[in-house]
Amino acid sequence: MRVIRKYANRRLYDTQQSRYVTLEDLRCLIIAEEPFRVEDAKSGEDLTRTILLSIIIEQEQADSEAEVFSNDLLAQLIRVYDMTSPLPLSRYLEQGTKLMLEQQKRLQSQWKQAIRNTPLEFMRELTEENMRFWQNTLNQSAQSDESSDADQQDVDSHADNESADETATKPNKQDKTS
Repeated sequence: MRVIRKYANRRLYDTQQSRYVTLEDLRCLIIAEEPFRVEDAKSGEDLTRTILLSIIIEQEQADSEAEVFSNDLLAQLIRVYDMTSPLPLSRYLEQGTKLMLEQQKRLQSQWKQAIRNTPLEFMRELTEENMRFWQNTLNQSAQSDESSDADQQDVDSHADNESADETATKPNKQDKTS
């Protein structure tokens, strides 16, 4: 697992790549499903959760149209922390989010497949298949014609040879009179 160290100056250092990284770099690792752990450079304390929350905050502030957490949802989450016996919300959120992401991937895959198989695409594929069929048919016909021509030439040349042989063996009328 990749280790990211957080220094007192708030900089993050990727020990695998030997370079400083940003929250955006870590977001890209998350999207690529590459596991990492963020730890305090001095104490070794696990800071991964805090950094992940920072990434979420940055995402929420960056694009108001892609807002995931409404004010009402955030207020409800805060109330969960104040419950005498908190709900196992973490497990439900993880399971629900995992299911939603899997369904989204499946839907995108099906959508791509559906777009690929539009009526126009189907007609194009059918046309190409027909063209291949007719090209093969014409090629076979041309080859058949060539072999028929060659056979006909053999027959013609054989007939010419027989005709020449007959002419050579028949007595000439002039030969009889002389």
